[in-house]
Amino acid sequence: MSAVIRQVSVQGRVQGVGYRAFVEWEAAGRDLEGWVRNRRDGSVEALFAGPADAVAEMIARCRRGPSSAHVTRLDEQPADADALNLRRPGERFSVLPTL
Repeated sequence: MSAVIRQVSVQGRVQGVGYRAFVEWEAAGRDLEGWVRNRRDGSVEALFAGPADAVAEMIARCRRGPSSAHVTRLDEQPADADALNLRRPGERFSVLPTL
């Protein structure tokens, strides 16, 4: 299966509920590359790169989130490989500072 890169923006009760840690854990379990970060507007933004089926599964998990979260909206779009450069050096998947 071909590799894809997708960026998502997740809205709802997604900050202060372990959402970023959930995303990091789920992405690692699927051997995906990318990053996740909180946004000052209360949303969470993430980038996933890897096999198309694994990225699709990851996005489906993001629609549900951890049990303490409540996702009201998820927007998804293709992303460029340059967006992976936001990761910390040496990390496959990074939790980035709030933007």
